[in-house]
Amino acid sequence: MKTYIGIDLGGTNVRVARVDETGKVLAQVKGPSYGQEGPAKVMANLEEMVREIPDWNEAEGIGVGVPGPVDTKAGSMVLSTNLPGFAGYPFASEMQKQFGMPAFLDNDANVAGLAEALVGAGKGYSTVFYLTMSTGIGGALIVNGRTVSGKHGFGGEVANIIIDRDREKVNYLNAGAVENECSGTAITRKGRAVFGSDAIPHAGAVFDLAASGNEKAQEIVKTMEEDMGQFFATVGCVCDPDIYVLGGGMMKSADKFLPGIIENYKKFSHEALRDTPFVISKLDEPGIIGAAMLPKSAGL
Repeated sequence: MKTYIGIDLGGTNVRVARVDETGKVLAQVKGPSYGQEGPAKVMANLEEMVREIPDWNEAEGIGVGVPGPVDTKAGSMVLSTNLPGFAGYPFASEMQKQFGMPAFLDNDANVAGLAEALVGAGKGYSTVFYLTMSTGIGGALIVNGRTVSGKHGFGGEVANIIIDRDREKVNYLNAGAVENECSGTAITRKGRAVFGSDAIPHAGAVFDLAASGNEKAQEIVKTMEEDMGQFFATVGCVCDPDIYVLGGGMMKSADKFLPGIIENYKKFSHEALRDTPFVISKLDEPGIIGAAMLPKSAGL
């Protein structure tokens, strides 16, 4: 059976694994990424970690998932906020030189979506839209087993999509950007504004209050359900996927808001689109598995 090397690289930590074509993790090492110390240190560390993986050299190729948009054709990061010095750095070609095998680079949300599309909840569907809802919101469009990154690497970068331009401007994103209205960070912010910081340690507390009958919490959740319903209806008009796969930390409370999102999606969508299924992601380690799936996606 074919195997691949997957690297899940963040600004603080990194994981390296050997994964088979079914998505099974055969071996894995974890450690600090040295992401703030520049490309030379990061790449030397990655080389050392890959060589710790048993039979790494029998893999068909290497895939790397990184935070931020990626020029997948050039194999380099477009923006590298969490990995200073990597914007424009020839990441994939340097990995190929180091290990003597094909190497691929993509955004971390894209690789998570790729994992779900190939070996997870979206397996068997030709067009999959993956959304991760956690601290932030990220997306990925996977068509026929390949991510669609676009010319500038921003394909799937949905956080800045506006759902209501009259909302408060929170940060560098657009006023009314879906991430600033519906992410875990946003729900926590809105909950604390009403109930205080001590009462709302995380977004789940707002969903719990709403489920218990608290009307103010219910209003926050109701607005979020409407916003996300509108968001998915917009996505549906653009790419009309076979299935929506939802992942991320907020899915722990999915039973408290996902039915409402689906109801609103149907309300805002064209009638023909209303039967598109919504499912929760299946994989425990989509980041590392998806990185390893990049070579498989390329036909290796």
